[in-house]
Amino acid sequence: MNRRVFLAGTAGIGVAAQTAPAPEQPGWFDRPMRWAQLTLAENDPGQYDSKFWLDYFRRTHADAACLSAGGCVAYYPTRVPLHHRSAWLKDSDAFGELVTGCRKMNMVVLARTDPHSVVQEAYEARPDWIAVDAEGRKRKHWATPGRWVTCALGPYNFEFMTEVTKEIVSLYKVDGVFSNRWTGSGMCYCEHCASNFRAASGLDLPRTSDPLHPARRAYILWRQKRIFDLWTLWDSGIRKINPAACFIANSGGGALSELNMKTIGERAPILFADRQARRGVAAAWSNGKNGKEYRATMGRKPIGGIFSIGVEEQYRWKDSVQSEAEIRLWVADGIANGLRPWYTKFAGVVDDRRWLKTVEDIYAWHKRCENYLRNEEPLARVGMVYSQQTATFYGGDRKAAKVEDHTLGFYHALIEARLPFEMVHDGLLDAGHVDRFKTLILPNIAALSNAQCEQLRQYAARGGSLVATYETSLYDEWGVRRTDFGLGSLFGVSFQGRVEGPMRNSYLRLERTHPILAGLGDTDRIINGVHRVEVKASVPFPNPPLTLVPSYPDLPMEEVYARQPRTNIPELYFRETGASRIVYFPWDIDRTFWEVLCVDHGKLLANAVDWAANEERPVTVTGPGVLDVTLWRQKDSMTVHLVNLTNPMMMKGPVRELMPVGPQQVRVRLPGDRRPKKVQLLTGGGAVRTRQTGNVLEVTVPSILVHEVVAIDL
Repeated sequence: MNRRVFLAGTAGIGVAAQTAPAPEQPGWFDRPMRWAQLTLAENDPGQYDSKFWLDYFRRTHADAACLSAGGCVAYYPTRVPLHHRSAWLKDSDAFGELVTGCRKMNMVVLARTDPHSVVQEAYEARPDWIAVDAEGRKRKHWATPGRWVTCALGPYNFEFMTEVTKEIVSLYKVDGVFSNRWTGSGMCYCEHCASNFRAASGLDLPRTSDPLHPARRAYILWRQKRIFDLWTLWDSGIRKINPAACFIANSGGGALSELNMKTIGERAPILFADRQARRGVAAAWSNGKNGKEYRATMGRKPIGGIFSIGVEEQYRWKDSVQSEAEIRLWVADGIANGLRPWYTKFAGVVDDRRWLKTVEDIYAWHKRCENYLRNEEPLARVGMVYSQQTATFYGGDRKAAKVEDHTLGFYHALIEARLPFEMVHDGLLDAGHVDRFKTLILPNIAALSNAQCEQLRQYAARGGSLVATYETSLYDEWGVRRTDFGLGSLFGVSFQGRVEGPMRNSYLRLERTHPILAGLGDTDRIINGVHRVEVKASVPFPNPPLTLVPSYPDLPMEEVYARQPRTNIPELYFRETGASRIVYFPWDIDRTFWEVLCVDHGKLLANAVDWAANEERPVTVTGPGVLDVTLWRQKDSMTVHLVNLTNPMMMKGPVRELMPVGPQQVRVRLPGDRRPKKVQLLTGGGAVRTRQTGNVLEVTVPSILVHEVVAIDL
């Protein structure tokens, strides 16, 4: 049985796609700064006002547009058999009309396709195009009667949608094709998936979701390779027709994303974060997190941040409108973290007009400040690692709780600490990607290969510091538990074979003062986490400052007293090796912080990063409230972004109103011996109070409503 097709390699889900990246070429990709998207409903042709939309694109200074073209519905006179034309299209060309109008304004134009479903006619003609569930049934569309769900990995995409894509590019010479829902709608058991998977792996399609099962592991890698093959097919077909155009995948993101972001970063000249708004319990800084995650592998390539003007909850109110405050805060945090704004409107008929002026105002400000928003690099000195292979092979079905919750907790702690940081992909731990950071954070990055562990050891040998939590490096890249930590020599501990939890009523005793314990106040103990790894020191750790108070009864109240009020079991390990500092928490401090938001845990996390960095922060902001702080360099300037997250709805939208905070004292380190030629506030304007001492510039920001930018011309 030959399984080398997709099992060769060593680095988790990254081995699924070893195809060469698309060559870099000069083009339009970096020019657009403000995007507009109009997603037409099938009944829009002949009913909506296309002139209104073209005028709105002009009023919002949009320099690029994404317009509905084909796939589920064709909005142009297609000649591809079984490509369903809008029943309202008649003899018109809705897509072509919009393209022509955008071209007159010198806008970049992307054609939007959506191949995830077909109508009854296509089902009857090509039933093999349709996805099949685990019971062998053809999948009817879950929302629209009369439609069927397509298989993304078979001839529907590889043959039919290839022809649709070529037709659109040939007829309209668009700058690219942006495809939505192109990677499928869940597991498919159709004849094509079954035969292609067996040919590649010698195995039947898995009936389990356990990533440790050989068939499931093989399927994860095969499916990813198949999707990247489709990307290559569409991209090459587009470029043959128009060498300046490309395929733009609506895919990517953080640890929970299905496609390997390292591979995406290598081949995509531009990408868009399609996380349109908050839903459920999501923090107001989530859009900034999108920007950081994409940038971890995209580097300096442009990244757009798609935001919906409507509510994005599970009930799918696609014709809704969010509050002005919520839109402004979501977009501001994306811009502060490097995203270029992209508004999307579903359906061409405007029933609710409340969003129009809000977006117009945001885009007018963005246009006015454009020179200070063309970022060249972030200047953060802290990087937080995220790991798709940890999510896939260690987290499995519980990856949100086992992996992402650790990241969210640490992320929120750094936001509260106003500490600028970036995200780092675990497939890019080489010196070229990580040496710009003084400190790397590993929030339960459990699954690391031997090669990745060696990269981190070399990073520490070069003077880089690490802060790690819980089961980091206890598993290999496939999610198989090691006998000991892969990074045990750095942590200075060895695994004792047991993970305890969930614990109830356990505490941590403060034994002595240390900078990591700063700000905890007049107490001998604080609450513990929920799970802990039993470890044993392999190097001397004299006088540990934080020790375990084991769980004891919490009922009846008469029994609530510690059976072991004091132990010699450390729950914080820290050491210095040369210029490197290492901090290891053998418990789920970051995950617990996200669950209960205990202020003590947040302080511990922030203090650990500051102690490990052992250098002055590049920017310090002092004042009331909760701010997301980012620091950027442009060609001839620096900017400090301050996004005001202070709001009772910060952790659960939508925001009702914006609440100003201030004043804020900003202290920023200037590069080398550079001096500022001009300092201004891009939102508040007016005179700015500044003071410079050496290479440190101090600026007073009187007030922040939602987003202020300190712009420093050098």
